[in-house]
Amino acid sequence: MKIISAIDEMQQTALGLKRQGKTIAFVPTMGYLHEGHASLLREGRTRGDILVLSIFVNPIQFGQNEDLDSYPRDRERDCRTAEACGVDIVFTPATTDMYPSGFQTGVAVRELSQHLCGASRPGHFDGVATVVTKLFNIVQPDVALFGRKDYQQLAVIRRMAADLNLPVQVVGMPIIREADGLAMSSRNSYLSPVERQAALCLSRALVRVRDRYATGERSAAVLKDEAMAVIAQEPLAAIDYLEVRDGTTLEPLQTVDSGTLVALAVKLGQTRLIDNTLLGEEL
Repeated sequence: MKIISAIDEMQQTALGLKRQGKTIAFVPTMGYLHEGHASLLREGRTRGDILVLSIFVNPIQFGQNEDLDSYPRDRERDCRTAEACGVDIVFTPATTDMYPSGFQTGVAVRELSQHLCGASRPGHFDGVATVVTKLFNIVQPDVALFGRKDYQQLAVIRRMAADLNLPVQVVGMPIIREADGLAMSSRNSYLSPVERQAALCLSRALVRVRDRYATGERSAAVLKDEAMAVIAQEPLAAIDYLEVRDGTTLEPLQTVDSGTLVALAVKLGQTRLIDNTLLGEEL
């Protein structure tokens, strides 16, 4: 496994591999890898001749008073995980190289970025779209894999790749959960033991919605109320949003169907967690 930090070296390495007819699978991350990331890497290993992992905590997708400085980092452990998953190249660019003095260009996916997390984190998805565009240009992937836990992020990246005619297949992978149902997230490490237990209200709310959908309920308002009632039973939980949306456009719905997105963001203490499900599919 090779570790590359210089942008020029990564780009020239990727272009050289492409000239040799090699396909590149890519998993972009902010590091502090868990089993959810590992599942992306294992799938990526099956989809390309060369598997590239990037580790970069992207400052421009963090807002004021967000957790950029405290975001968990463990490069040594990440590299052990990467090697175990068959990664060929770990790309670890420096912030000053990704955003040198005078940097002023951004990518914005206007409509999809306004909903859900975009409403409470203005500018977040502009930062995501910008860094992923840069990473795609540097790594030159044929396929890039993202987890569906960050569903809106996945939708934004798919739209961006399509709109900009980027020659990369964007693949969404299933949410990986702990045994008790909590969606795996690097931010779970922030939770106290009491908050960690309280966080189970997110997955319980989604299970309630799925159960009601399975028994024939199709009203978005009823399903939303059911989910909110579950979270309301947890005193440590504060809802940022809980929405029932079209799985492609993220627009609000009155009536649900297979593929409808139920997404929520909840704060436990100082930690903001997100989760979602697509109705008619596995949780």
